[in-house]
Amino acid sequence: MVESLDQVLLQGLREVLGTPKGMIALHEPEFTGNESALVQDCLDSTFVSSVGKYVEQFEAALAEYTGAKHVIAVVNGTAALHIALKLAGVQSQDEVLLPALSFVATANAVSHSGAVPHFVDSSLDTMGIDPIALAEYLSATAEPTSDGLRNRHTGRRIAAIVPMHTYGHPVDMATLMEVANRHKLAVVEDAAESLGSTYQGRHTGTFGKLGTLSFNGNKIITTGGGGAILTNDTELARHAKHLTTTAKRPHRWEFFHDEVAWNYRLPNLNAALGCAQMERLPDFLARKRELANRYQTAFSRLSGIRFVAEPVQSRSNYWLNTVQLEVPEMNIRDQMLAATNAAGYQCRPTWILLHKLPMYTDCPHAPLPVAEQLEASLINLPSSAGLMLRIGELA
Repeated sequence: MVESLDQVLLQGLREVLGTPKGMIALHEPEFTGNESALVQDCLDSTFVSSVGKYVEQFEAALAEYTGAKHVIAVVNGTAALHIALKLAGVQSQDEVLLPALSFVATANAVSHSGAVPHFVDSSLDTMGIDPIALAEYLSATAEPTSDGLRNRHTGRRIAAIVPMHTYGHPVDMATLMEVANRHKLAVVEDAAESLGSTYQGRHTGTFGKLGTLSFNGNKIITTGGGGAILTNDTELARHAKHLTTTAKRPHRWEFFHDEVAWNYRLPNLNAALGCAQMERLPDFLARKRELANRYQTAFSRLSGIRFVAEPVQSRSNYWLNTVQLEVPEMNIRDQMLAATNAAGYQCRPTWILLHKLPMYTDCPHAPLPVAEQLEASLINLPSSAGLMLRIGELA
């Protein structure tokens, strides 16, 4: 069984990517546009830190693309989520609902806010939070009070929900927003992986009170390190910019800061790279969709493994292409990963479920049968947009 599934996965990879001459990376950035010119212009200007024209240009480009009224660019996605949670009203010792199946930064941002991560289950259809399972869980676990929703077992307030759009596949936001509104919970979207993804024609990160993006080197576009806060609320946007620029009041020379804040503003140098990358985003998305279509076609003819396609009512950026074992088994998954990496295809498993990590083992969590199934069955495949330009030479 192990050998046959190894060969099935390798067959699908070879059909799409050919035989590697070296290691085919999981996801590489691509700098073939105006990146060098804009970065050099930034260097020539000497405005390389948090003041400069490219920060505002990058924010404007993101706002136009996503449809968010306001965008605040910051140093990374974790910082963006940290500030977004604070602005959403999350307080020390509150609980924040988030998927157990997520990158560690989602939980870390909750912890940085002084709050407690509360892990919930995922959906097989989206790999993100399952709103139906969440509604049933909250009915059994939480109760409304004059101070908000309370966890019956811990006595703590449950303040917010953080849906994360896994590998760029949108969560069922319509149903999730109904659950959140019913329980009067703030929604802060972790859209770190989903720039270019839409649900019912609306960009991810724009459904909740706030949303966040990441521009790490492995994301669909990169600023080296970087992130952004999205919101349609003008006052929240003003406060977000204030908190991420050390809460300094504008003045020609005086340094007056009116609250404890953070030095989280994205440097102009990184933003210059981001402006050039935004020019390339439509092309990146088109090539990644073509690569996903090729994977889907290849694996549709094979047994034991299925390609994870975009959910209904959604358009995914296919940040990381993913296959799922029909029969979840961690040992078989790991054997397959060993075989593919040895053959020159850099594949990886999904994350270890967050409630299993040592710093989060004591946090509350819902039953997690689907998240556990996904953990034992998901494998990410090489997904760089540049692969569509190299497939001929790889073969």
